[in-house]
Amino acid sequence: MASNDPFFVSLHLPKTAGTSLRHALRARFGASVMEDYDAPPMQVPRGRREWSALVEGFRLTKALGPGVVAIHGHFLPLKYRIALRGRPARYVTWLRNPVERVISHYHYWRRDYAGDDPAQPLRNRVVNEDWSLERFCLGPELRNVYRQYLWGFDPQRFEFIGITERYDRDFERFSRRYLDGQAVTPATLVNPDRAGERYAIDADLRARIGRYHAADVALYAWAEARHRGG
Repeated sequence: MASNDPFFVSLHLPKTAGTSLRHALRARFGASVMEDYDAPPMQVPRGRREWSALVEGFRLTKALGPGVVAIHGHFLPLKYRIALRGRPARYVTWLRNPVERVISHYHYWRRDYAGDDPAQPLRNRVVNEDWSLERFCLGPELRNVYRQYLWGFDPQRFEFIGITERYDRDFERFSRRYLDGQAVTPATLVNPDRAGERYAIDADLRARIGRYHAADVALYAWAEARHRGG
């Protein structure tokens, strides 16, 4: 990577096929990919999470090693907007229908998990308090997850936003643009049977979830419209 080449910053929003993309980036960039999964933002209360993004952004300003060319993981992108200020960067992410995403998130957090990982206090609560789907989807903790992640970060900054429901087609476009065409075959989806699944739930509850997560629904509609326009 030349000194003037842009950093590649890939935001993995929960349950949007980001784990599959992680494998593709490893194959392309190898050890030059820095993975940022150590502090999943949704496990930390909102104020502390946002403060941490600011502090870590300034700390990382001089801490990104010369061998790092790409960053991928669960983080508030504001952290890297601060850390890379004055340096070129390309931001990418993927979105999934917000209603399907939060329902999938609920089932994923409850599936095959004992509820005893100290690094995941919110997930532990979901399991140990036996939250219902309604409590999970209509509670304040995970309302508008996309917007919570994008605190202080304008989504217009994303150079590429893939749509998970069109993963195969969008991954091919992503590969041509960012992977030098080295992975034109879509990366293997982790949990491919669930990646695009529409869970069967009560229609009224589904509608209520959509209204409750209206900010994320609007963001997803904007991303789809931008995709069609570009």
